[in-house]
Amino acid sequence: MATVGLDQTLAIPIKGYAWLPDLRRRTHGQPTPMRVLGRPAVAIGGPAAARFFYADGNIERHDAIPGLDTLFGRGAVHTLDGRAHELRKALFVALLAGDGVETLAKQVGGAFDEAADEWRGGPSFSLFDEVARVIAVAVGRWVGVPQNERDRNALARDMVAMVDGFAAAGPRQARARLARRRRERRWARLIADVRREEPGPTALSAIAHHTADGYLLDARTAAVELINIVRPATAVTYLVSFAAHAMERWPRVRARLASDDRYALAFVHEVRRFYPFVPFIGGRAARDLHFQRTDIRPGTLVLLDVYGQHHDPRVWPEPYEFRPERFLDRPVGEFELIPQGGGDPRAGHRCPGEQITVALLGTIAQRLARLEHYLPPQDLSISLGRIPARVTDGPRIVVA
Repeated sequence: MATVGLDQTLAIPIKGYAWLPDLRRRTHGQPTPMRVLGRPAVAIGGPAAARFFYADGNIERHDAIPGLDTLFGRGAVHTLDGRAHELRKALFVALLAGDGVETLAKQVGGAFDEAADEWRGGPSFSLFDEVARVIAVAVGRWVGVPQNERDRNALARDMVAMVDGFAAAGPRQARARLARRRRERRWARLIADVRREEPGPTALSAIAHHTADGYLLDARTAAVELINIVRPATAVTYLVSFAAHAMERWPRVRARLASDDRYALAFVHEVRRFYPFVPFIGGRAARDLHFQRTDIRPGTLVLLDVYGQHHDPRVWPEPYEFRPERFLDRPVGEFELIPQGGGDPRAGHRCPGEQITVALLGTIAQRLARLEHYLPPQDLSISLGRIPARVTDGPRIVVA
C-alpha cells in the first residue's frame, strides 16, 4: 500500500473531528493512506467500510491506538479480540438483557425529576455538570456501588474526567489518569469485598463473580469493567448538552419531542448522528486485506471515519440539516449510524451500552423538553477542534 510521506499525528489535535473528513475529501472518499505516530495507516469511511472494519478476522483492537487506556482501561472488553472478547462481551450482554435498561432509565428519569425540583426558581447553572451528577449517581446505584453524599459528586467528576481527557494532552489528560487510578483502586477493593459474599442480583456482583475459561478476572480488571458501565452512561451527559443545544437552535423540535415518543426516539438518533461525539474508530489489520482497490498489509492502522460518515450526503441527504424526521421513515442501519460502533452488539464490537445511551438520552431529553426553562445569553459554540466536543458554556440554563 502506498503511503503519504507526511505524518499526520500533529494534525489530529488541531483539526479534531474535521481531520479525517478533510483528508478523505482529497481522495474523493477512497481509502486514504498516511502515517500516524510513525506507522502506516489508512482511513476509510462509509457503510461498506464499516462493514469491512467489523467483519470477523479483519481488524485487531488490542493496543491499536495508544492512550485509550485512560478511557477504556487496560484489559477492557473493548481491547480484546477473538475468544476472549466473546466471553467478556457475553457478560455485558447478560447485564443489559431483560428489563435492565428500562429499570435504569426509570431510575435516571426519577433522579432528573428530583434534581429539577431543586433547580426551579434558582440561578442559572451548568446543565452539563448537573446531569453528569444525576446520571452517575443513578447508574452507580443501579450497578450496586455503595455511595455517600461526598462520593456522589466525586463519582461524577471522575467519570467525566476519564472521558474528557482521553484525546487530550496536558491538564485534561492528567486529570483523566488520576481519576482512573483513583477509581480503579477503590473499586478493586470493593470487588474483593464482594467476592467474600454470595453472588447477588447487581451488576457489581455479576462482574465480581464473572469467570472466563473458569477463572475470575483479577480485581483490577473487574474494576475496569465496572467503570465501563458507569463511565459510558455518564458520558450521555455530552449528548444531553447537545440535545439542549438543538432545542435552542431549532425550537420547532421541542414541542413535538415533549409529546411524541416515536419522534423522541428519532430525535435521539439525530442528535447522535448530527453532533460531534466519536471522531473515528481505529484498529490494526489482522492479515493481508483488500478494500476498494487498496491493499492493506498486516499491522497497518485502519481508521474508520465516524464523523465523516455521519455527514456524508451519499448516506444522509442534507447531512448538515438537523432533521429528526429522517429517522421516522428509515431503520437505523447496523453500518450507517455508528457512534458506538457497527454490526451486532451481541456478538461483534458494537458497544453493548448503546441501549443505555439511547434510553437515557431519550428519557432526559424528553423531560428537558417538558421542563419550563430557558438559556440565558452565553457562548453556545461547539469547537470541532476539541475531542470530545462540548458546548462551550455548558450550556447554562435557568429553570422557572
